[in-house]
Amino acid sequence: FHVFVGARKRDAGRKAANEIAKAGGRAMFLEIDVADNASVTAASHEFSEIADHLDVLVNNAGIIVDGDNEILEVSDDLFRKTLETNTLGPLRVTRAFAPLLAKSKAPRVINVSSGGGQLTGGADGWSPAYCISKTALNGVTSQLATALPKFAVNSVCPGWVRTDMGGQSATRSVEEGADTIVWLASDAPQKLTGKFLRDRKEIPW
Repeated sequence: FHVFVGARKRDAGRKAANEIAKAGGRAMFLEIDVADNASVTAASHEFSEIADHLDVLVNNAGIIVDGDNEILEVSDDLFRKTLETNTLGPLRVTRAFAPLLAKSKAPRVINVSSGGGQLTGGADGWSPAYCISKTALNGVTSQLATALPKFAVNSVCPGWVRTDMGGQSATRSVEEGADTIVWLASDAPQKLTGKFLRDRKEIPW
């Protein structure tokens, strides 16, 4: 793969792309803020000047906003900010890049969700705005899979991963968290679509 690292923070994005390149991969930084429609549109235009198609889109941007503690205390603004990035962001990016994905022989869209978004045993009171945004993202995934029948569109729960968001106490390494995402991007059957997966297996919505 030629990887385009999309990030709103230029320094962090360039650093990630450089680390991939140093490890022997091909990577470029692509500035994009998924919460800003103009930024997403500009990123798709910039990408189209470099490449003529896109094989895999991984929607990985996500936020948990301070104060997201109790559903009855969550403000409208906090809720909107969370949904803007976690739910509308992936839809916005997929919509913008769909024409480039359609030029691939096997287009794939992977939405990074969360077990907290499951309606089956998912809600436990933790970060309710975040969890609801992931429930809605799973709904977006299902709708996109229907709207894009030639695409493989799936949601992934990576588990509790040691990232800046997950913290160092998390039970999974970045490699473990990314495993199913990489599998869906490369080796999973193209006919596998409209599913929610963890550890390469389908889980309840």
